[in-house]
Amino acid sequence: MSSAKLSLRVKAGFGIADLGGNLFFTAMGFWALNYLTDTVALPAAAAGFAIMIGKFWDAVTDPLVGFLSDRTKSKMGRRRPWILFGSIPMALSMWYFFTKPGVSGATELTVWATFALCLLNTAYTLVNIPYSALTPELTDDYHERTSLNGFRFGFAVVGTILGAAIVLPIVNALPDKASGFSAAGAVMGFIMLATALVTFFSVKEPSHETREIPAQGFLKTYLEVFRNKAFVVLILAYACNIIAINFLQGILVYYFKYVYLAESRTTAAMVILLVIAMFFIPVSVPVSKRIGKKLTYQIGLAALAATCMILFFAGHILGMNFFIAMMGLAGVGLGLTYVAPWAMVPDAIEWDAVNTGSRKEGSYYGMWTFLSKCGQAISIGASGLILGLSGYAAETTLGPKAIFAIRLILGPVPAAVFIGAILILSAYPITEKIYNEMMKKRAP
Repeated sequence: MSSAKLSLRVKAGFGIADLGGNLFFTAMGFWALNYLTDTVALPAAAAGFAIMIGKFWDAVTDPLVGFLSDRTKSKMGRRRPWILFGSIPMALSMWYFFTKPGVSGATELTVWATFALCLLNTAYTLVNIPYSALTPELTDDYHERTSLNGFRFGFAVVGTILGAAIVLPIVNALPDKASGFSAAGAVMGFIMLATALVTFFSVKEPSHETREIPAQGFLKTYLEVFRNKAFVVLILAYACNIIAINFLQGILVYYFKYVYLAESRTTAAMVILLVIAMFFIPVSVPVSKRIGKKLTYQIGLAALAATCMILFFAGHILGMNFFIAMMGLAGVGLGLTYVAPWAMVPDAIEWDAVNTGSRKEGSYYGMWTFLSKCGQAISIGASGLILGLSGYAAETTLGPKAIFAIRLILGPVPAAVFIGAILILSAYPITEKIYNEMMKKRAP
């Protein structure tokens, strides 16, 4: 590991894998529930249940892959073999999930959806956890990590825009939605494969010859992770962040389709949101240097919470153009929350390494994604349940109760969770000054 400046090639080569990673995250967040209810014809509650189980399974596999990658020994390094050998299964399983099965009946479709999601999420984990664990290994410089993650999430927003923008045009270009989603799954899978391979070939891991391999067993390793106060505070706040974002992502297409009766305009709203977010991602780097990572993160969360409440009270009254305009404020918030948590987590990991003398980045990132994906599971499952209880029926004119449920999932529900994240972050202890003092104590 080095505190020297990283080259543009390394930063860009590292960051590009998250183009595919966030394309996956966005496509699943925006389209998975709607695809299952309106194309596969699963009842909303069953669709939410299948996604929830798939995410819980995904969460369980994350710590295991992180634990194993910490202990991997190869000429390619600890993380790169996982990225290489996991990329092809990830691409194929993306296509498989978005290809409507040849079975019918709620039970059979629920079983298929659960299996397909578990398969897809496992393949994604094989790549994403080792990839994320590369971050603290490439540099230990406080601001260089922010810059590195700025590149990563610059690419992430491009992937997010693609995940939001290309699905509906591909679907509409084919004769029916089923074949359209299958083609979209194949295209997205190929992009995910290509970007992972670019990172594999362009970024080399630092030598691990003198680095201690964690000797603890699985359970003890993760118990130690939870003794790190800074990490626990940060991961709880980030889990709330993800819960709220998933409520928003999953319900947006329903809002345009059933409140405005204009499903095709969903793409415009998504693109405006994400383009503005992409602009504010690089802005967040100098902002965080000036006011701190924690405050930057809290301001972004506050902007998102405000957007949710404004749209809840006024979105259905002031119309679609007002809603799309409000995506500007949401984009500011999203941009400010992209980099900050991912730039903070390496600092929290370093806190543990300095105090224990043991490096276990994979275990930390495994637990990081474990709790964030548990949050995803809860929010998507809750969305499906709320829709089901409201009497939602796909491809019909919805009654007032179902429309209110859609507005609720877009407004007060995520707003309350965003505010919870802001309050939790107040207890985060690491500032730039504390970090620099901590690094002076680190053994050479």
